[in-house]
Amino acid sequence: MITLAPSDAPNACQQAQINRKYGMFIHFGINTFNDTEWSDGKLPVRSYNPSGIDADGWIKNAYNAGMNYVILITKHHDGFCLWDTTTTSYCVNNSPNKTDVVAAVATACKKYGIKLGLYYSLWDRHEKCYKDDTRYVEYMCAQLTELLDGRYGEIAELWLDGGWDKRPRKWNVPKIYDLVHTLQPDCATAVNVTIGYPWTKTTLKKFFPENYKEGMPIRYFPSDFRLLDPHFTAKNDPKLYTYRGKRYYLPFEATICIRNMTNWFWDPGYTSDKLVSKDFIAEKYRLLTSQGNTLVVNVAPNIHGRQEQADVDRLLEVADELGIRRK
Repeated sequence: MITLAPSDAPNACQQAQINRKYGMFIHFGINTFNDTEWSDGKLPVRSYNPSGIDADGWIKNAYNAGMNYVILITKHHDGFCLWDTTTTSYCVNNSPNKTDVVAAVATACKKYGIKLGLYYSLWDRHEKCYKDDTRYVEYMCAQLTELLDGRYGEIAELWLDGGWDKRPRKWNVPKIYDLVHTLQPDCATAVNVTIGYPWTKTTLKKFFPENYKEGMPIRYFPSDFRLLDPHFTAKNDPKLYTYRGKRYYLPFEATICIRNMTNWFWDPGYTSDKLVSKDFIAEKYRLLTSQGNTLVVNVAPNIHGRQEQADVDRLLEVADELGIRRK
């Protein structure tokens, strides 16, 4: 069984993540076409109908903005899959646009020399076996095997979300972690809301990243890094956390949206929402990378499969401010 070894310093997988510094989140899926951030798994497959998938443009935008990796949504909480899967009918295979989005993004990443990360929701509001924990873990492992078995090349990161819908032990995170690192040994893997257990209304803020203290408990073990969006770490961000009395080094990855901080999916009012300022993004980039942490900015494609030019322009302004723009 592959697991995370106790350490006071980053291992090779963690150091590679630290070196990536700056990336782009890409939230795109069935929600994009239904004016919603979260859906319940009941939206009709045919409602997913992009007129195009400009995956090359997404990755080119990330490259020009000085980013070193992207994290693509593969399955959000609704259970709709953006790749060519045999595990469910709730996927692009049965939609009007059958493009394997993961494959298209993987091809573009290889072209531009950008590392590919994948987002995958543990929570699935569509899958019928979801309430049977044993069967559902096997279902997830089948899907993750498709995503990580090499057909999409090297996967640098796996961003797992939605763990709050069940008790931590019900996900069998050790089994998932073992599978991931067996298929992709260098894939940094983490579950959102990584630190702090148990959570209550009175302890919630204690476990926000700005309040992290060395030695706090790891909620989802093993995880290679820490997540809790859309929060940021304090200037003295500690790196050592505990599980069953042992200490583990965990860097932090901060994730924000380029519109309104938490506007993940495109919607009809998207372009009316306020862009996050250039100075704010640059400030957080400097803070996080100086700590050995990373920053990811979400830029949501629209119903035509293209990112909004104003979003791209803002990223380029940030890149100019930081001196990392590529041409």
